[in-house]
Amino acid sequence: MRLFCEARKAATRAAVSAAVVGALSATAFAQSAPEANYPSRPIRMIAPSSAGGPVDVIARSVSHGIGEVLGQQVVVDNRAGAAGLIGSETVATASPDGYTLLFGFSGPLVIVPHLGGKTPYNTLKDFAPVTLAAQAPYVLLVHPSLPVVSVKELVALAKSRPGKLNFGSGGNGTGIHLAGELLKLTAGINIVHVPYKGAGPGQTALLANEVDMLFNGLAPALPHIKSGKLKALAVGGAKRSPLLPETPTIAESGLDFNTTGWYGILAPRATPRAIVLKLQGATAMAINAPALKESLTRQAFEGVASSPEDFGKLIREEWVKWERVIKAAGLKGQAG
Repeated sequence: MRLFCEARKAATRAAVSAAVVGALSATAFAQSAPEANYPSRPIRMIAPSSAGGPVDVIARSVSHGIGEVLGQQVVVDNRAGAAGLIGSETVATASPDGYTLLFGFSGPLVIVPHLGGKTPYNTLKDFAPVTLAAQAPYVLLVHPSLPVVSVKELVALAKSRPGKLNFGSGGNGTGIHLAGELLKLTAGINIVHVPYKGAGPGQTALLANEVDMLFNGLAPALPHIKSGKLKALAVGGAKRSPLLPETPTIAESGLDFNTTGWYGILAPRATPRAIVLKLQGATAMAINAPALKESLTRQAFEGVASSPEDFGKLIREEWVKWERVIKAAGLKGQAG
């Protein structure tokens, strides 16, 4: 009987010890895996641009939608400066806990790093891609006085007048500048770059017939296309825009050309996979909500969610493409 009692006491002590160990293990897991309760406080979304610009506008629309899905506020924090490097570095060096995110775009991620100078982060190593969020097609615009109605005619005219035609841009190293350089490279034409201090002044110059052509975002160009003040020859993306369904893509003219403005969400490297996937899922739900989808369309953006892997692949492809274009154009040290 005494042996039985001792055995029962030993079993009880073992059960208590197991319960204590289990409780401690659960506590340790909760502490080591904060993603289980993520998000438990507001999230900061860094927009590496000034307030009121296209990056800021789209960042606020998407962030609001993500916040509604997650049940936590997603606050946009504008960190402009150094062509987007300052805001991007803020995220690259932030704690990888999912509470500091980047609303990134091509400029500071895959263009500026190739223009010379020291970049304070490595795009391909210091971020965890979460998802693509939106795309905005570039459109190739010409002044109505230019005697062309297609990309093929434009290329033929440029080849007949080497060095005589020019194209405006929003400044050296901007996305719309490099779209022009990509056209030069793929079409084998000699057209002269004329940089302006922003896409707005560049488009104003085209309206005044100071330059022959310009790539620009569809949103600011659309009113002038509809009024006939500018001609849209083609869009730069892989498919036609629903806002300009009759306007072909540049690729339809036979050129190997595909470039569009893109925006996506990135987290610091080493952010837990569970947090990345939760953010990706929330973004996809937000973008597919009818109200946000309609809002983006009105602003000439297309909401496009992707897997983290597909977004990472896009970034790597863009990195290689713009490195090639910048090298071919001899643009080292010409940002801004």
